[in-house]
Amino acid sequence: MQVAIVVYPGFTALDVVGPYEVLGRLPDADVVFVAEQPGSVGNDLMSLSLDVTAGLADVPHPDVVLIGGGPGQADQMSDGPLHAWLREVDRTSSWTVSVCTGSLILAAAGLLGGRRATTHWLAMEELPRLGVAPVNERVVFDGHYATAAGVSAGIDLALTLAGLLADDVTAQMVQLIIEYAPRPPYDAGSVATAPAAVIDRAINRLAAPSPASGT
Repeated sequence: MQVAIVVYPGFTALDVVGPYEVLGRLPDADVVFVAEQPGSVGNDLMSLSLDVTAGLADVPHPDVVLIGGGPGQADQMSDGPLHAWLREVDRTSSWTVSVCTGSLILAAAGLLGGRRATTHWLAMEELPRLGVAPVNERVVFDGHYATAAGVSAGIDLALTLAGLLADDVTAQMVQLIIEYAPRPPYDAGSVATAPAAVIDRAINRLAAPSPASGT
């Protein structure tokens, strides 16, 4: 079973590394990172990079396709080689999934039209503009598509997917191996529970130029 994880300049690391930690531990899983331009691909903080050796043409028939989000997502919305590849591999993939604003890329490629999906809370209003029905849930399945909300939700998506690809016991085994039993010290992990001052600060922080933007 081949799992293709798509990265691009300005990706958010946990969007893809979290699911990698889960899906890469499934029996017979062959996880490959793929990029339109192989080589060293830097994340949104420009303090971490992945050495990607596979180009789009090198991965023509993955069983699972996963694309994450990040500030660099804004540069991946125009139709081009990545969108064409996503449409092509989606024809034969068992699952096409996204984390965070990766769902906007799938939608822009024409894969989520009329479907239910989620994304990062700050980008939720973008989904209807792309013909997608927004759902305020951590993980959303619709057909052979699955989308996760912001960043850490990718681990929840990957564990759910692991249960479908293998079985519940295997998925729980992986959960135990990575000791995924979150007990955060704060209750500010969603806009429903975060104080207004925290939401305002988060919005201001995310609106600031990122290192990946070069500005």
